[in-house]
Amino acid sequence: MSKIAFMFPGQGAQKAGMGKDFYEQSETARKVIDKATELLDIDMKALCFEENDKLDQTEYTQAALVTVCLAMEHVLRERGLNPDVTAGLSLGEYCAIASAKGMSTEDAISTVRKRGILMQNAVPGGKGSMAAVLGLTGEEIEKVIGGMEGVSIANYNCPGQIVITGWKESVEKASEALKESGAKRVLPLNVSGPFHSPMLNEAGKELSQVLEKVELSALEIPYVTNVTAEYVTDIAVTKDLLARQVASSVRWQQSVENMIADGVDTFVEIGPGKTLAGFMRKINRDVKVYNVAVWEDVDKVVSELC
Repeated sequence: MSKIAFMFPGQGAQKAGMGKDFYEQSETARKVIDKATELLDIDMKALCFEENDKLDQTEYTQAALVTVCLAMEHVLRERGLNPDVTAGLSLGEYCAIASAKGMSTEDAISTVRKRGILMQNAVPGGKGSMAAVLGLTGEEIEKVIGGMEGVSIANYNCPGQIVITGWKESVEKASEALKESGAKRVLPLNVSGPFHSPMLNEAGKELSQVLEKVELSALEIPYVTNVTAEYVTDIAVTKDLLARQVASSVRWQQSVENMIADGVDTFVEIGPGKTLAGFMRKINRDVKVYNVAVWEDVDKVVSELC
Protein backbone atom coordinates (compact mmCIF):
# COMPACT_ATOMS: atom_id res chain seq x y z
CA MET A 1 0.00 0.00 0.00
CA SER A 2 1.25 3.47 -0.91
CA LYS A 3 2.53 5.72 1.90
CA ILE A 4 2.37 9.50 1.55
CA ALA A 5 4.67 12.08 3.15
CA PHE A 6 3.93 15.79 3.33
CA MET A 7 7.15 17.82 3.21
CA PHE A 8 7.62 21.52 3.85
CA PRO A 9 10.42 23.83 2.63
CA GLY A 10 12.69 25.99 4.73
CA GLN A 11 13.80 29.58 4.60
CA GLY A 12 14.76 30.65 1.10
CA ALA A 13 11.61 29.28 -0.54
CA GLN A 14 9.65 32.47 0.17
CA LYS A 15 8.61 34.73 -2.69
CA ALA A 16 6.29 37.68 -3.16
CA GLY A 17 2.79 36.58 -4.10
CA MET A 18 2.97 33.25 -2.30
CA GLY A 19 -0.41 32.08 -1.06
CA LYS A 20 -2.38 34.90 -2.69
CA ASP A 21 -4.37 32.57 -4.95
CA PHE A 22 -5.17 30.31 -1.97
CA TYR A 23 -6.39 33.33 -0.03
CA GLU A 24 -8.65 34.33 -2.90
CA GLN A 25 -10.01 30.83 -3.58
CA SER A 26 -10.37 29.22 -0.14
CA GLU A 27 -12.06 30.32 3.05
CA THR A 28 -9.97 27.74 4.91
CA ALA A 29 -6.71 29.29 3.71
CA ARG A 30 -8.08 32.77 4.33
CA LYS A 31 -8.76 31.93 7.98
CA VAL A 32 -5.16 30.79 8.54
CA ILE A 33 -3.64 33.91 6.98
CA ASP A 34 -6.06 36.29 8.70
CA LYS A 35 -5.42 34.56 12.04
CA ALA A 36 -1.66 35.07 11.58
CA THR A 37 -2.27 38.79 10.97
CA GLU A 38 -4.25 38.97 14.20
CA LEU A 39 -1.78 36.91 16.26
CA LEU A 40 1.37 38.74 15.19
CA ASP A 41 -0.05 42.19 14.47
CA ILE A 42 1.62 41.99 11.06
CA ASP A 43 -0.26 42.56 7.81
CA MET A 44 0.34 39.05 6.48
CA LYS A 45 -1.36 39.81 3.15
CA ALA A 46 0.97 42.72 2.48
CA LEU A 47 4.00 40.72 3.67
CA CYS A 48 3.28 37.62 1.56
CA PHE A 49 1.40 38.94 -1.47
CA GLU A 50 3.18 42.20 -2.34
CA GLU A 51 6.77 43.06 -3.27
CA ASN A 52 8.50 44.31 -0.10
CA ASP A 53 11.83 44.35 1.73
CA LYS A 54 10.65 42.52 4.83
CA LEU A 55 9.86 39.15 3.28
CA ASP A 56 13.57 38.23 3.06
CA GLN A 57 14.35 39.35 6.61
CA THR A 58 14.57 36.32 8.88
CA GLU A 59 12.36 37.78 11.59
CA TYR A 60 9.51 38.10 9.07
CA THR A 61 10.36 35.30 6.63
CA GLN A 62 9.82 32.47 9.07
CA ALA A 63 6.32 33.46 10.17
CA ALA A 64 5.29 34.30 6.60
CA LEU A 65 6.44 30.98 5.17
CA VAL A 66 4.93 28.84 7.92
CA THR A 67 1.63 30.73 7.61
CA VAL A 68 1.39 30.15 3.86
CA CYS A 69 2.52 26.52 3.97
CA LEU A 70 0.00 25.66 6.68
CA ALA A 71 -2.78 27.49 4.82
CA MET A 72 -2.02 25.26 1.83
CA GLU A 73 -1.82 22.16 4.03
CA HIS A 74 -5.24 22.89 5.53
CA VAL A 75 -6.73 23.05 2.04
CA LEU A 76 -5.28 19.65 1.11
CA ARG A 77 -6.59 18.12 4.34
CA GLU A 78 -10.00 19.63 3.66
CA ARG A 79 -9.97 17.99 0.22
CA GLY A 80 -9.30 14.59 1.78
CA LEU A 81 -5.54 14.20 1.24
CA ASN A 82 -3.86 12.99 4.44
CA PRO A 83 -0.23 11.98 5.01
CA ASP A 84 1.24 8.96 6.78
CA VAL A 85 4.29 10.96 7.93
CA THR A 86 5.50 14.56 7.69
CA ALA A 87 8.88 16.27 7.47
CA GLY A 88 10.18 19.79 6.99
CA LEU A 89 13.54 21.32 6.14
CA SER A 90 14.70 23.40 9.11
CA LEU A 91 11.92 25.98 9.55
CA GLY A 92 9.60 23.57 7.74
CA GLU A 93 9.80 21.19 10.69
CA TYR A 94 7.30 23.42 12.53
CA CYS A 95 4.83 22.87 9.68
CA ALA A 96 5.54 19.14 9.86
CA ILE A 97 4.74 19.05 13.58
CA ALA A 98 1.56 21.08 13.13
CA SER A 99 0.51 18.85 10.23
CA ALA A 100 1.12 15.80 12.45
CA LYS A 101 -1.21 17.49 15.01
CA GLY A 102 1.50 17.89 17.63
CA MET A 103 1.27 21.70 17.68
CA SER A 104 -1.59 24.05 16.84
CA THR A 105 -1.35 26.20 13.72
CA GLU A 106 -1.49 29.30 15.92
CA ASP A 107 1.38 28.13 18.13
CA ALA A 108 3.50 27.15 15.13
CA ILE A 109 3.10 30.64 13.64
CA SER A 110 3.69 32.47 16.94
CA THR A 111 6.72 30.34 17.84
CA VAL A 112 8.51 30.75 14.52
CA ARG A 113 8.01 34.50 14.71
CA LYS A 114 10.02 34.45 17.96
CA ARG A 115 12.47 31.92 16.51
CA GLY A 116 13.13 34.21 13.55
CA ILE A 117 13.89 37.17 15.81
CA LEU A 118 16.23 35.07 18.00
CA MET A 119 18.09 33.69 14.98
CA GLN A 120 18.42 37.09 13.32
CA ASN A 121 19.81 38.65 16.50
CA ALA A 122 22.08 35.73 17.46
CA VAL A 123 25.19 36.90 15.60
CA PRO A 124 26.16 40.47 14.60
CA GLY A 125 25.59 41.18 10.91
CA GLY A 126 28.50 40.27 8.67
CA LYS A 127 30.21 38.03 11.22
CA GLY A 128 28.82 34.74 9.98
CA SER A 129 28.05 33.19 6.61
CA MET A 130 26.99 30.04 4.78
CA ALA A 131 28.00 28.45 1.47
CA ALA A 132 26.67 25.64 -0.70
CA VAL A 133 29.27 23.04 -1.68
CA LEU A 134 28.56 21.21 -4.94
CA GLY A 135 30.13 17.97 -6.06
CA LEU A 136 31.47 16.50 -2.82
CA THR A 137 29.93 14.01 -0.39
CA GLY A 138 29.25 14.83 3.24
CA GLU A 139 32.07 12.49 4.26
CA GLU A 140 34.54 14.23 1.93
CA ILE A 141 33.57 17.64 3.30
CA GLU A 142 33.78 16.44 6.91
CA LYS A 143 37.32 15.21 6.23
CA VAL A 144 38.41 18.60 4.85
CA ILE A 145 36.81 20.85 7.48
CA GLY A 146 37.07 18.47 10.45
CA GLY A 147 40.18 20.15 11.85
CA MET A 148 39.09 23.71 11.11
CA GLU A 149 37.80 26.06 13.78
CA GLY A 150 34.52 27.93 13.34
CA VAL A 151 33.03 26.02 10.41
CA SER A 152 30.68 23.03 10.24
CA ILE A 153 28.04 21.40 8.05
CA ALA A 154 24.65 23.10 8.19
CA ASN A 155 22.62 21.02 5.72
CA TYR A 156 22.93 17.59 4.16
CA ASN A 157 20.48 18.47 1.37
CA CYS A 158 21.08 15.76 -1.22
CA PRO A 159 23.98 13.95 -2.90
CA GLY A 160 26.33 16.59 -4.28
CA GLN A 161 24.83 19.51 -2.36
CA ILE A 162 25.97 20.21 1.18
CA VAL A 163 25.84 23.58 2.98
CA ILE A 164 28.58 24.77 5.34
CA THR A 165 28.15 27.43 8.01
CA GLY A 166 30.15 29.39 10.58
CA TRP A 167 32.31 32.47 11.07
CA LYS A 168 32.72 34.39 7.81
CA GLU A 169 36.51 34.04 7.68
CA SER A 170 36.31 30.33 8.54
CA VAL A 171 33.73 29.66 5.82
CA GLU A 172 35.90 31.50 3.28
CA LYS A 173 38.97 29.49 4.28
CA ALA A 174 37.01 26.23 4.16
CA SER A 175 35.59 27.17 0.75
CA GLU A 176 39.07 27.49 -0.72
CA ALA A 177 40.17 24.19 0.83
CA LEU A 178 37.08 22.43 -0.53
CA LYS A 179 37.69 23.75 -4.05
CA GLU A 180 41.25 22.41 -3.83
CA SER A 181 39.79 19.07 -2.72
CA GLY A 182 37.61 18.70 -5.79
CA ALA A 183 34.39 20.63 -5.15
CA LYS A 184 32.81 21.64 -8.47
CA ARG A 185 31.64 24.93 -7.02
CA VAL A 186 31.32 26.64 -3.63
CA LEU A 187 28.62 29.29 -3.65
CA PRO A 188 28.21 31.87 -0.86
CA LEU A 189 24.57 32.06 0.23
CA ASN A 190 22.66 35.29 0.68
CA VAL A 191 21.61 34.75 4.29
CA SER A 192 21.55 36.99 7.35
CA GLY A 193 23.42 34.63 9.66
CA PRO A 194 25.38 31.39 10.14
CA PHE A 195 22.30 29.22 10.68
CA HIS A 196 22.60 25.65 11.97
CA SER A 197 26.02 26.31 13.46
CA PRO A 198 27.24 26.26 17.09
CA MET A 199 27.23 30.07 16.87
CA LEU A 200 23.47 29.78 17.44
CA ASN A 201 23.72 27.75 20.66
CA GLU A 202 22.59 30.76 22.71
CA ALA A 203 19.61 31.29 20.42
CA GLY A 204 18.72 27.63 20.99
CA LYS A 205 18.73 28.15 24.75
CA GLU A 206 16.49 31.21 24.42
CA LEU A 207 14.18 29.31 22.07
CA SER A 208 13.94 26.56 24.68
CA GLN A 209 12.42 29.10 27.08
CA VAL A 210 9.90 30.14 24.41
CA LEU A 211 8.98 26.50 23.78
CA GLU A 212 8.36 25.88 27.48
CA LYS A 213 5.17 27.94 27.18
CA VAL A 214 3.91 26.12 24.05
CA GLU A 215 1.28 23.44 24.60
CA LEU A 216 1.91 20.32 22.52
CA SER A 217 -0.48 17.45 21.79
CA ALA A 218 -0.04 13.74 21.14
CA LEU A 219 1.01 13.14 17.55
CA GLU A 220 -1.60 11.59 15.26
CA ILE A 221 1.12 10.50 12.83
CA PRO A 222 4.93 10.58 13.12
CA TYR A 223 7.14 13.36 11.83
CA VAL A 224 10.86 13.22 11.03
CA THR A 225 13.25 15.45 12.95
CA ASN A 226 16.14 17.26 11.26
CA VAL A 227 18.44 16.67 14.23
CA THR A 228 18.65 12.87 13.95
CA ALA A 229 16.69 12.15 10.72
CA GLU A 230 14.63 9.68 12.75
CA TYR A 231 10.87 9.33 13.15
CA VAL A 232 9.36 11.07 16.18
CA THR A 233 6.32 9.36 17.67
CA ASP A 234 6.51 10.76 21.22
CA ILE A 235 5.75 14.48 21.44
CA ALA A 236 7.63 14.64 24.76
CA VAL A 237 10.97 14.86 22.93
CA THR A 238 9.87 17.60 20.50
CA LYS A 239 10.75 20.72 22.50
CA ASP A 240 14.31 19.55 23.14
CA LEU A 241 14.76 18.65 19.46
CA LEU A 242 13.45 22.04 18.27
CA ALA A 243 15.74 23.90 20.68
CA ARG A 244 18.75 21.89 19.44
CA GLN A 245 17.75 22.20 15.81
CA VAL A 246 18.78 25.85 15.29
CA ALA A 247 22.43 25.00 16.01
CA SER A 248 22.46 21.43 14.63
CA SER A 249 23.01 20.09 11.13
CA VAL A 250 19.85 19.56 9.06
CA ARG A 251 19.92 15.91 7.98
CA TRP A 252 17.48 16.22 5.12
CA GLN A 253 18.91 13.60 2.80
CA GLN A 254 19.02 11.09 5.64
CA SER A 255 15.45 12.00 6.64
CA VAL A 256 14.16 11.27 3.15
CA GLU A 257 16.13 8.03 2.93
CA ASN A 258 14.62 6.88 6.22
CA MET A 259 11.09 7.63 5.02
CA ILE A 260 11.70 5.68 1.80
CA ALA A 261 13.10 2.76 3.84
CA ASP A 262 9.84 2.84 5.83
CA GLY A 263 7.84 2.41 2.63
CA VAL A 264 7.02 6.02 1.73
CA ASP A 265 6.78 6.15 -2.05
CA THR A 266 4.88 9.41 -2.57
CA PHE A 267 6.09 12.84 -1.44
CA VAL A 268 4.03 16.03 -1.60
CA GLU A 269 6.00 19.28 -1.27
CA ILE A 270 3.71 21.98 0.15
CA GLY A 271 4.80 25.59 -0.23
CA PRO A 272 6.27 28.02 -2.75
CA GLY A 273 8.93 26.73 -5.12
CA LYS A 274 10.21 23.24 -5.85
CA THR A 275 13.40 23.11 -3.79
CA LEU A 276 12.66 19.83 -2.04
CA ALA A 277 11.45 18.19 -5.24
CA GLY A 278 14.80 19.14 -6.76
CA PHE A 279 16.64 17.48 -3.89
CA MET A 280 14.44 14.41 -4.27
CA ARG A 281 15.55 13.85 -7.86
CA LYS A 282 19.11 13.48 -6.58
CA ILE A 283 18.21 11.38 -3.53
CA ASN A 284 15.92 8.84 -5.21
CA ARG A 285 14.29 9.00 -8.64
CA ASP A 286 12.04 5.98 -8.04
CA VAL A 287 9.54 7.75 -5.77
CA LYS A 288 6.67 9.97 -6.88
CA VAL A 289 6.98 13.67 -6.07
CA TYR A 290 4.20 16.24 -6.27
CA ASN A 291 4.21 19.99 -5.64
CA VAL A 292 1.48 22.18 -4.23
CA ALA A 293 2.75 25.72 -4.76
CA VAL A 294 -0.18 27.40 -6.52
CA TRP A 295 -3.95 26.88 -6.43
CA GLU A 296 -4.02 24.98 -9.75
CA ASP A 297 -1.84 22.27 -8.18
CA VAL A 298 -4.52 21.30 -5.66
CA ASP A 299 -6.97 19.66 -8.08
CA LYS A 300 -4.24 17.77 -9.87
CA VAL A 301 -2.64 16.38 -6.72
CA VAL A 302 -5.93 15.55 -5.00
CA SER A 303 -7.35 13.82 -8.08
CA GLU A 304 -4.26 11.64 -8.43
CA LEU A 305 -3.76 10.75 -4.78
CA CYS A 306 -7.26 10.61 -3.27
